[in-house]
Amino acid sequence: MTALPPVLRLESVSKRFGGLSVVENLSFAVRRGTRTALIGPNGAGKTTVFNLITGVFTVDSGRVLLDGMDITDIPSRRRIGHGIARSFQNIRLMAHLSTLENIMVGQHCRNTGISGVLQPVNLIAGNRWRGEARAALADAGLGAYERSTVGSLPYGVQKRIELVRALMARPRLLLLDEPAAGLNGAESEALQLQLETICARHDLTLMVVEHDMQFIGALCEDVIVLDFGRKIAQGTPEEIRRNPLVRETYLGAPAAEPTERHGAARTA
Repeated sequence: MTALPPVLRLESVSKRFGGLSVVENLSFAVRRGTRTALIGPNGAGKTTVFNLITGVFTVDSGRVLLDGMDITDIPSRRRIGHGIARSFQNIRLMAHLSTLENIMVGQHCRNTGISGVLQPVNLIAGNRWRGEARAALADAGLGAYERSTVGSLPYGVQKRIELVRALMARPRLLLLDEPAAGLNGAESEALQLQLETICARHDLTLMVVEHDMQFIGALCEDVIVLDFGRKIAQGTPEEIRRNPLVRETYLGAPAAEPTERHGAARTA
């Protein structure tokens, strides 16, 4: 059987801010339908990579391809229409709106025009968009918070609401930036199970930036490791745990041989 082409590919992507090289000649591929982690020490360039994929930052050189289509020069506001949705390190919900209204904001890329602007703020009563948002909340076990003002809810609940809002765009590729940050053990486990269910149900490809290696090991099938904006390894969670260069990067333990340092990176 012929392997499906990757849903996402970065080809020799670089990004500089002034004299600082943040991402350098970065290439990798994300297989369709997989759950992939992007990890590395603080300052490794992980969030910058997400910002390049979603168009928040422009690429200095190289290409970003989605399902084989070059989206490098497509503006950020249009990439969601091509199937990319994301969350951020810091929650970006509208704290003064209800949970349901926040979820309906996530539908905006599919519900354009004046009615799409008015529906989330409840100026247009009963409609299919509101029904879809209610169903999504109920499906995520969040129906009890439908009328609650988001700013009054616990942090862990807000994280789950942000995930549901991102799904309202019906993406092919979902990027989550530190989704387990600030969650306790039970909340992290619940999030892991929720993401597994979502990916299976919606045929979704997931890419996650995360520091919680236990969370990554339970959720992800593939791991890409960055250091100083370069890919130093890619493989399964178990392969990454055993990789001497990754251990050196994270723990300060020396790699066994120089040849292992050069051989650790795997082509995407």
